[in-house]
Amino acid sequence: MTGPTAVTVPGVSLVIRGRRVVLPDGERAAAVAIGNGRIAAVLPAGAPVPGAAEIVLSDDEVLLPGLVDTHVHVNEPGRTGWEGFTTATRAASAGGVTTIVDMPLNSDPPTIDPAALDVKRAAARAAGCYVDVGFWGGAVPTNVGRLSELLDAGALGVKCFLVDSGIPEFPPLDDLEVASVLREIAAVDGVLLAHAEDPAVLAAAPQPRGRSYQDFLASRPAEAEDQAIARLVTLAAVTGARVHVVHLSSASALPLLADARRDGVRITAETCPHYLSLAAEDIPDGATQYKCCPPIRDAANRDGLWKGLADGLIDLVVSDHCPCPAALKSLASGDFETAWGGISSLQLGLPVVWTVAKDRGHGLADVAHWMAAAPAGLAGLPSKGRITVGADADLCVFAPAETWLIEPAALHHRHPLTPYTGRLVTGRVRATWLRGERISDSRPTGRLLSGTSDE
Repeated sequence: MTGPTAVTVPGVSLVIRGRRVVLPDGERAAAVAIGNGRIAAVLPAGAPVPGAAEIVLSDDEVLLPGLVDTHVHVNEPGRTGWEGFTTATRAASAGGVTTIVDMPLNSDPPTIDPAALDVKRAAARAAGCYVDVGFWGGAVPTNVGRLSELLDAGALGVKCFLVDSGIPEFPPLDDLEVASVLREIAAVDGVLLAHAEDPAVLAAAPQPRGRSYQDFLASRPAEAEDQAIARLVTLAAVTGARVHVVHLSSASALPLLADARRDGVRITAETCPHYLSLAAEDIPDGATQYKCCPPIRDAANRDGLWKGLADGLIDLVVSDHCPCPAALKSLASGDFETAWGGISSLQLGLPVVWTVAKDRGHGLADVAHWMAAAPAGLAGLPSKGRITVGADADLCVFAPAETWLIEPAALHHRHPLTPYTGRLVTGRVRATWLRGERISDSRPTGRLLSGTSDE
């Protein structure tokens, strides 16, 4: 009786073998052969590959594609005291994330023209990145009609607000401006990402004052999201453009998305770990570390978001990592009106989502689709987010049964303030690989990604 036939794959330098490997067509035992930073072959688990170094995963480990997080506020340059490329990408790598896409606001200058994109890329190069980094551009009233310049310069798409962003240099668009932007990007098959809340609904809602979380929640009702998404659907239908709704928190908007898709409207949506794992009923008054916009809603709404994921109406899960110094969170007063809105979770998304997903009957293949393949598709990064021949060898070694307590000392982003502190989660990242090299603290090897070329 003979053993498995040896396989010769030109250029292969490393083989990672695992009893559980999450592939595009499901999970199975496999050997992933890597050469020149890419996946050269996916072989039967026991297939010998002469001349290649080997790593064999433990029985309690699963090989996942490196996650892709397309909603990260790095804030550098200009607000590097809030976060920066070094700290953000180090946190990403610790969480199994091998690619991030930086949002155009909170940095100064915001990424609204090619010159600002050049400044952002120069800052990233100087800082050093542990994972690959792409960049969204921004659509604001002053650059409507000139967004093709930003896309030609390498932005992966453009982001806008339909309501005040909280950053004066990044004002919102009105409906006429949104329509102009959509016509412009439709001509080049670009994508518009939209923060969808309706300013008129928010203006009519009670204003948040003081420590009450319920008062803050009432100030940003689900109707604000629903109304704004309805307007986006109408504008997308008229222009034929691709629209993506960021950080969806309102489950009541899902029927709008379902109807729009049945009608052929090109609209997608994302949600975030905090909307899938937290509930308004459990948030104490004064706990401003939970403040984000749109807000964390009640448990019934959370159930609706999970159903939206299961039904395919919500396409992906990303962090909306939006950190700030602790002083801006108004922790001493607990005042939700004055506190900065944003949740830091870049390092924690995978275990937080997996902890809840497994109890709702989802597998790691589902999580890998939501957090790796689908975000890569949104950003137009075909070499990312999948363990398949020709893709970048970006990999995450994950122990799905290991439980651990989230503590600030374990977090790598600049400010370890997060609502997940003290939370027991299941699933731990044990290693992260970028283009076939294990990421280490000592040598950042991330590249800058572009819609036209990569560094």
